[in-house]
Amino acid sequence: MPTRQEITSAYQSIQDEICSALAEFDGKGTFREDSWNREGGGGGRSRVMRDGAVIEKGGVNFSEVHGVCSPQLKAQLKNDSDTFFATGVSIVLHPNNPPVPIIHMNIRYFELSDGTYWFGGGIDLTPHYIDRDEARFFHEQMKGVCDRFDDAYYPKFKDWADNYFYLPHRNETRGIGGIFFDDLGREGGNKQDFFDFACAVGRTFAPTYIAIAEKKKDLPFTSSEKEWQLLRRGRYVEFNLVHDRGTRFGLISNGRTESILMSLPATANWEYMHEPEEGSREAETLDGLRKGINYLGKSK
Repeated sequence: MPTRQEITSAYQSIQDEICSALAEFDGKGTFREDSWNREGGGGGRSRVMRDGAVIEKGGVNFSEVHGVCSPQLKAQLKNDSDTFFATGVSIVLHPNNPPVPIIHMNIRYFELSDGTYWFGGGIDLTPHYIDRDEARFFHEQMKGVCDRFDDAYYPKFKDWADNYFYLPHRNETRGIGGIFFDDLGREGGNKQDFFDFACAVGRTFAPTYIAIAEKKKDLPFTSSEKEWQLLRRGRYVEFNLVHDRGTRFGLISNGRTESILMSLPATANWEYMHEPEEGSREAETLDGLRKGINYLGKSK
């Protein structure tokens, strides 16, 4: 079975691979790295790109932390263990160009002092404008990596993503979903298989996003499309600060605040009672932010 040291090393390698691929693709931006130590145990490497040719702000974080389980952490983990170990890679990219979507990826591993362990993670896409061809391609990639391990994974993890990446106070999904999984191994199973799957998800990220961004990174856009992008970023901020479990875990486990909030865009906007014009691409996008859409069907 893979040890925590082997998992940590693999996740560090995945961070390196992704940063190298993104920097080469962007062509202008470079990653600034901050290595940090966590009071209480562990640390990480935060890498942030600003003002690239494609990526306005992007973060690729690795962390490996351990320590005492606080009462808050025990409640969130639903476990009474005394200590925990956690490692993972977390990514959010906010592009310059409104036609290029926001993307998020996370893979993580938890281990508790009572021997309980589990893997979690996923990839989801948040377009400023929904493009059915792009959505189909993205979900084909997600289904492909899932099907390599278990045919039941994609439908299960897609539904999980639809339900997780959802803003109930807005009655809309954060984007077009993707896959989200958690607790793999908590109820038993083959640890090596779960680890291999998590690594495969991590290594699916860069080629999938680069293929999507390559098609749209040089498209012209208007000032009104940029304003819409800032409003959609505002929705992204709302989800991450109000609903995201990773954000809550990081804060209550005394994680590094700058790394936890790395996922927030450099700029965002909120407009009181904003309603897009009927029949516009913006209105069409809002109408498409729903659960349960089969993106693998034919484009409309």
